[in-house]
Amino acid sequence: MVSFGGIARKLFGSSNERLIRSYKPRVDAINALESDMQALSDEELAARTDQFRKELADGKSLDDLLVPAFATVREAAKRALGLRPFDVQLIGGMILHENSIAEMKTGEGKTLVATLPVYLNALQGKGVHVVTVNDYLATRDAEWMGQVYSFLGMTTATIVHGMDDDERRAAYGCDITYATNNELGFDYLRDNMKYERNQMVQRGHNYAIVDEVDSILIDEARTPLIISGPLDDRSELYNTVDAFIPLLEDRDYEIDEKQRSATFSEEGTEKLEGMLTEAGLLKGESLYDVENVAIVHHINNALKAHKLFARDKDYIVRNNEIVIIDEFTGRMMPGRRYSEGQHQALEAKEKVTIQPENQTLASITFQNYFRMYSKLAGMTGTASTEAEEFGNIYGLNVVEVPTNLPIQRADEDDEVYRTADEKYKAIVEEIRQASERGQPVLVGTTSIEKSEFLADRLGKEGLKGFQVLNARYHEQEAMIVAQAGVPGAVTIATNMAGRGTDIQLGGNVDMRIANELADVEDEAQRKSKEEQIRAEVQTLKKKALEAGGLYVLATERHESRRIDNQLRGRSGRQGDPGRSKFFLSLQDDLMRIFGSDRMDGMLKKLGLKEDEAIVHPWINKALERAQKKVEARNFDIRKNLLKFDDVMNDQRKVIFEQRLELMDAEDISETTADMRQDVIDDLVSSHIPERAYAEQWDIEGLKEGTEKFLNLEVPVSEWAAEEGIAEDDIRERLTEATEKAASERAERFGPEVMTYVEKSIVLQTLDHLWREHLVNLDHLRSVIGFRGLAQRDPLQEYKAEAFELFQSLLGNLRETVTAQLMRVELVRQAADSPEPTPPEEMEGHHVDASTGQDEFMEPAGEAGGLALAPAQHRTVPAEERDPNNPATWGKVGRNEACPCGSGKKYKHCHGSFG
Repeated sequence: MVSFGGIARKLFGSSNERLIRSYKPRVDAINALESDMQALSDEELAARTDQFRKELADGKSLDDLLVPAFATVREAAKRALGLRPFDVQLIGGMILHENSIAEMKTGEGKTLVATLPVYLNALQGKGVHVVTVNDYLATRDAEWMGQVYSFLGMTTATIVHGMDDDERRAAYGCDITYATNNELGFDYLRDNMKYERNQMVQRGHNYAIVDEVDSILIDEARTPLIISGPLDDRSELYNTVDAFIPLLEDRDYEIDEKQRSATFSEEGTEKLEGMLTEAGLLKGESLYDVENVAIVHHINNALKAHKLFARDKDYIVRNNEIVIIDEFTGRMMPGRRYSEGQHQALEAKEKVTIQPENQTLASITFQNYFRMYSKLAGMTGTASTEAEEFGNIYGLNVVEVPTNLPIQRADEDDEVYRTADEKYKAIVEEIRQASERGQPVLVGTTSIEKSEFLADRLGKEGLKGFQVLNARYHEQEAMIVAQAGVPGAVTIATNMAGRGTDIQLGGNVDMRIANELADVEDEAQRKSKEEQIRAEVQTLKKKALEAGGLYVLATERHESRRIDNQLRGRSGRQGDPGRSKFFLSLQDDLMRIFGSDRMDGMLKKLGLKEDEAIVHPWINKALERAQKKVEARNFDIRKNLLKFDDVMNDQRKVIFEQRLELMDAEDISETTADMRQDVIDDLVSSHIPERAYAEQWDIEGLKEGTEKFLNLEVPVSEWAAEEGIAEDDIRERLTEATEKAASERAERFGPEVMTYVEKSIVLQTLDHLWREHLVNLDHLRSVIGFRGLAQRDPLQEYKAEAFELFQSLLGNLRETVTAQLMRVELVRQAADSPEPTPPEEMEGHHVDASTGQDEFMEPAGEAGGLALAPAQHRTVPAEERDPNNPATWGKVGRNEACPCGSGKKYKHCHGSFG
């Protein structure tokens, strides 16, 4: 029976098809201008940029300019790059201009598509950001597409790891800036820690196009970006709290080993409250008052350290240090530390030196960073499976752009084996056969470990000449991927590896020319060799096509359909033939989780013999349903993370906007005067309750508060003893005395110095309290889930308590700033006084959600110490470099001799794609 929806789709096309058709009139209008554009000289074509800017200034909108601007870019791309955007690429450009995601298959030229909306939106002069997944792609794309922009008179820059603030500021000042999501996020956080507006590097968030949008806004968005710095020494607190745990009995706590959680019972909580009160650590009466959130966090960590972490199983003690043992491999992981104070709790338990904890100085999720842009767009080969998430969280529609030529790839049904060993045996045999008939094979694995395991197995089976690549070294990776289409080539890759680089059948001509002819300076010789390479690649392409095109062989289903589709999409680019097939076993993670026991029994009954596989479309459908469940669960996790982060984000906005206002203000004396008045009001109302008799006034407390916060010694007791005096009279006298002292100090300093002092104190105090507040929110977040046990919504509880903590922060800010400003004195510095100490070193962190590894930290076992940057960003001594392993070279100067020993300069050898 045919549904009405099915009939309507047949008659009118799907909603996506109807949307694509709506772009056709503008594509026709751009095509109609092509002959006019061809008639212009280079200078006349470039002059159109200023003409467009003038039209914008005269009141035209970007939409009005879309057709002539796209026609201009198409012609400029033809002249600068020798590439003419197809009609479907023009449609992709329009989608990106309209705040949407263009889903374009691999090999359809997304990098070129971006030039169209980037140029159009850069005409406003507010800057356009193109976001990539790694530094290599940011540099490559900026240099490549920058030729189009410079042809049209626009400036382009790249932001990569290791640049200083001046270089970054200049890069953000360009019309178009290419950068990674990490660099953009960290720059935003660092900018909001600066003390003067001219020190900031970013100039706003106008328009961003995110390349590989699914990877950046979904996969990497599961964990926030964090900037941290060392915290004050708290070893005494850890040792004090640690001493309480051995005094507890079994009934004082509950342990859940499966969930790795430890909680205190009511009896245990009461016992602890007594101990903490005795030690002077408890504020208020209850352990679970909001003021005690940090103490609760420390106590929970101490309980886990004693009851959940076992010495010589989870960690060992070596050289006065706690070294973590990896639960999967059983290897030691020197240099790695548990976060949020758990490592310090273990150090206290084992009585070793307690290393200072790192404090979060600033953090933001990618969701909240990218939602700051006035206009956001994205492009990828796979987004439709996550369309709901893009719509809900970012307000982005996903539009599938048709391919330029029909897809000829054959996607075969999965082969399912009973055991992993049978599966790998079949995979090795399949690779052997494909390689013998000259078909290039791309083998997809779900992890680095599995790719290395398969490579080892292929080696033992006598297969040679295969390449293994993973997402660790982006430059070498791009070179390997570019040549993965050569006949008979076998390339084993993890899911993320090589994104942003096309697999072209026969190999990538441009990369071969750049790599092989880097040192050929003779023009005639160069031209001859170039023609030779082009002819060779054409012959190889023909062979690869005859063998059936690229064969994508996947060794496992990923938990997300999107990542499976990414892998499949590597084959069949630009109408090329190709095939894809997944090899699975009942021992694979996804199959195990979703009831492979029943299936195993069923296959035995059906008489499935060893080394036989079951192949049926129903299995594909069942697996897709399982993947949908996992995707839905992951979406809920990200949505939940975002709900909690939104609470902090609202507060972050208030603090960051306040900082900007303070930095921009010429005079903040009114702000500080308001703070003083608030402090006076609070002092009076807390010590002289409304409608209370004079005998009930806490005059001694008021006197102490006046000295502490206002630095004043005034006769409060005498005032209070006067007949008929009211609280308002005392408030007025305190205000008068305070304002007199403040204005005398301002006169002594002079207006300029006073403004500088006020700004410095307010900003520094605000930053200090905000950092403490972030720690408190972290601690609150880690314990708030327990409220669910009392049938209370943890999110609502978190909102209420976070608001209370924020109000407390604002109160502390007023008091601290007022107390400091009422005491500050100018000190003339002696000529030979020591240099001021530099600020503590800051570190960037972004944890990979799937592996738990920090992208910005390297295991000390590999680098011999705790490294604060990836290996490729550090200078490594020559004697430590292995010529055969680029991973050991570290940062190499462009004009330095290449560490591989070729005798060429690095930029003409291994660095030619950097």
